Amino acid sequence: MNILVLPGDGIGEEITRATMAVLDVVNARFSLGLNFNFADIGFAALEKTGTTLPEVVLEQAKQSDGIILGPIGHLDYPPRDQGGVNVSAAFRVKLDLYANIRPARSREGLSKLPGKMDLVIMRECTEGFLADRNMVAGTGEFMPTNDIALSVRKITAFACERIALKSFELARTRRRKVTAVHKANNMILTDGLFLREVRKVAEEFPDVKLEEVIVDAMAALLVRDPARFDVVVATNLYGDILSDLASELSGSLGLAGAINAGDDLAAAQAQHGSAPDIAGQDRANPTALILSTAMLLNWLGERHDNTAFKDAAASIDDAIDAVLANPKERTADLGGPLGTQAFAAVVADKLRLNPEI
Repeated sequence: MNILVLPGDGIGEEITRATMAVLDVVNARFSLGLNFNFADIGFAALEKTGTTLPEVVLEQAKQSDGIILGPIGHLDYPPRDQGGVNVSAAFRVKLDLYANIRPARSREGLSKLPGKMDLVIMRECTEGFLADRNMVAGTGEFMPTNDIALSVRKITAFACERIALKSFELARTRRRKVTAVHKANNMILTDGLFLREVRKVAEEFPDVKLEEVIVDAMAALLVRDPARFDVVVATNLYGDILSDLASELSGSLGLAGAINAGDDLAAAQAQHGSAPDIAGQDRANPTALILSTAMLLNWLGERHDNTAFKDAAASIDDAIDAVLANPKERTADLGGPLGTQAFAAVVADKLRLNPEI
């Protein structure tokens, strides 16, 4: 299988290098037969080609079996007409990677919560309050005057139905509960449409419980009682904010793995940003991208009914847990002494030297 690797901006090169050190071990150990192609996006591509997302890279992505997507510093990109394309948004929309799957679970000695957390946030990521992906032409934001700015939120029955379906399918393999997050008391039409479609899908899954929670209450409940949640389905912005909260409560955004998944393609992408303030200093925690890559392997295993890929993904998860259990083997953001590459080397050694993992 061919994997396209796109290091991205800021700490992207460092955490991608660390991730590849781990991935090379499982590729050999489980005979996965992965081939890797590397390409530039973001500021590196902008300097060389005049755009942060060259068309050739998008075409490479379409032809790949999977993608490893590094962090994107699009806040600092120039305007679109000067080549500043939001790579994350473009990939999600143009490759139809509509499900941003973001798990969060507590780990011994790292969680900031008194109770246990083990949930997955299913974030629809092709429309919603993130207006830069809501229009065929333009960005979804505009200014009628210098003192008025408007933003368009787009919610479609189609997008709501398919993220709901993925959520209920996932819940059926877990603890059989879906929480739909909304603000239908104010966003009566848009969140009302979202809830309508979620309820329709729920009728097809009588063995899965559906609950509906208003988004601001959801933020409070994640802190107070995270154990009550299993699979959480949300529109774009709600899912983005709540998943960062959940991941930080579970230990750190540096542990927040995620994938962007469509029906035929998926991209591993850590939840966190490009952290330009620590780029090049070997200080970044690569765990999130390593776990994202494990999720990609599991997705490929499910899609192709390949046990080796699923076993490789599970072994990475187990190795990360084993390493993080030792405070002396953690990165600085978790109070440990290790740098980016040293941490990856410990994880790789754990996989290489411990066949039971």
